[in-house]
Amino acid sequence: MLEELKKEVYEANMLLLQYDLVTFTWGNVSGIDREKGLFVIKPSGVEYGQLAPSDMTVVDLEGNRIEGRYRPSSDTATHAALYRRFPEIGGVAHTHSVWATSWAQAGRDIPCYGTTHADYIYGEVPCVRELTPKEIDEDYEKNTGLLIADEFSLRNIGYLATPAVLCRNHGPFTWGKNAGEAVYHAAVLEKVAKMAALCEWINPGNDPASQNLQDKHYYRKHGEEAYYGQRE
Repeated sequence: MLEELKKEVYEANMLLLQYDLVTFTWGNVSGIDREKGLFVIKPSGVEYGQLAPSDMTVVDLEGNRIEGRYRPSSDTATHAALYRRFPEIGGVAHTHSVWATSWAQAGRDIPCYGTTHADYIYGEVPCVRELTPKEIDEDYEKNTGLLIADEFSLRNIGYLATPAVLCRNHGPFTWGKNAGEAVYHAAVLEKVAKMAALCEWINPGNDPASQNLQDKHYYRKHGEEAYYGQRE
C-alpha cells in the first residue's frame, strides 16, 4: 500500500540526516495521499540507519495505524491535525534542530532580518504559546497541531507563504507540497534561525528588514509575477 509514497517519505527522512537537522531519532517526516485520506510517517524511535522504505507506517487522518510493523511516530497526531486544518499541504517535517529549537525554547518569533528569510518565509516565523496543563494531559500531540492551526488563523498568517512554526519549549514544524519540500523548509528555517540569532548578537538593537524589501524578495520567487529562476 502506498509504496511510492513510502519511498518518498523514507527519502525525505534521510534528508534530515544529510542536512544535519536531527540527532539520534529526534525528528520525523510524513507525506499524505489526499485521495485516499492516508499518510505515511516515520515509525517511532527507530534509528534512521535501521530504516527502509517498507518500514514507513501508514495511518489515517485520525492517527490510526493502517499498515506497518512499527508504531508510527509519537508526533503522528500533530501531523494529522495539520493535514486536516491545512488542506493544501502534502508533507510535514518535525525536528529538534539546534538554532530553530533555541528560538522555540526562548518563546520568540523569528523576525525577518534579511532577504534570505524573505525569499522563503513571508514575515516572521511565529512561535505559538505553551500548551496548558489540561491540553498537555488530555491529548498533547493532537493539541499541539490544533494550537498551531489556531495561531495561524488568529494571526491571519497564510500557511503556504509561511511554511514554518515554532512550538514553545519544544521545537519547529515545517510543511510543503510534499515530504521533500517540508524538509527543504526545515533546512531553510534552521539557517534563518541561526542568522537571526547571530544578527541580534552582533547588533542587539537591529530592526527587521523593511516591508518593501521583504515583499520584493518573497514575490520575485513566489506568485504570478515571480521572475526568479528559469521558466519551463
